[in-house]
Amino acid sequence: MTAKIRELESETADPEFWKNRDKAESTLGVLKKLKKRYEPWQTLRQELADLEELCQLALEEEDQSLEPEIRRTLEELDQRYSRLKLLQLLGEENDSASAFLTIHSGAGGTEACDWARMLLRMYTRWAERRGFQVEIIDLLEAEGGIKSVTMEITGEYSYGLLKAESGIHRLVRISPFDASARRHTSFASVYASPVLDETIEVDIRPEDIRIDTYRAGGAGGQHVNKTDSAVRITHFPTGIVVQCQNERSQHKNKALAMKVLRSRIYQYFRQQQEQERAKLEKEKKDISWGNQIRSYVFQPYTMVKDHRTKQESGNIQAVMDGELDPFIESYLVKEYEAKSLWA
Repeated sequence: MTAKIRELESETADPEFWKNRDKAESTLGVLKKLKKRYEPWQTLRQELADLEELCQLALEEEDQSLEPEIRRTLEELDQRYSRLKLLQLLGEENDSASAFLTIHSGAGGTEACDWARMLLRMYTRWAERRGFQVEIIDLLEAEGGIKSVTMEITGEYSYGLLKAESGIHRLVRISPFDASARRHTSFASVYASPVLDETIEVDIRPEDIRIDTYRAGGAGGQHVNKTDSAVRITHFPTGIVVQCQNERSQHKNKALAMKVLRSRIYQYFRQQQEQERAKLEKEKKDISWGNQIRSYVFQPYTMVKDHRTKQESGNIQAVMDGELDPFIESYLVKEYEAKSLWA
């Protein structure tokens, strides 16, 4: 990577560099991305070398007062190493983008809607742990929870990480809504798509979409709009439907809905292009009911298990509080190995 960076830096120093502006901007974009991936590792290595010198100094002078500082710094460097190692697996187009995340409750009425609400909290907590911003774009409430929600999670590589979460999530527990305290199984689907850069073109012809407006739903009171400000857009060629009712302005809701639609259409055609490769990956399944990617079991024992990677955790409460990185990392490693195998 250092050789490539030096090569590109040499190109930018050429007096003829800006004669082809489009090529120049493309080269600068590549250089910026390479530096963004390389420089954090360079900084980490330097700080680790500094810490090693500090340790050596403490040993030579038999100064035990430095031990708390050394331990604290080592833990911090270890956390940064883990995150950088994870980001090394993210090299696909748009992996560095922010993400739209949509959760739909499955069959099961109140129990399924509560499960969708629990997943919303889980992903919100995960995002907060990473310092990402979360904005609810569309929320359809239901008795006991939510029917569906779409949120924008803003943060570098949030899409690259969250794409590991697309699929069906299964919950097994004693239902708090069942007077007989019976065990219930519920499902919810999760779907991630990238927030596209404005330079990426997605052709949406006016004749290919239908825009419907309606009154926003909700729990009632002052939060329910009195005008038809909510927007639903249907894209006929793909069958994709998006909606937005979070803003009070119909114009803002329409703009947000179009933003989500661009992302969903882009992802739809990318997935079509990858279908041939997906056929070779026997364990990869379409997002459909019964093909759950992960199970969350609260009773008769506690365990979260990813069925694609066999990654497990017995601390279900930590997972529900957003501790998802071990599951995300194991999935990304598996995908990386599969791509290397079929390359």
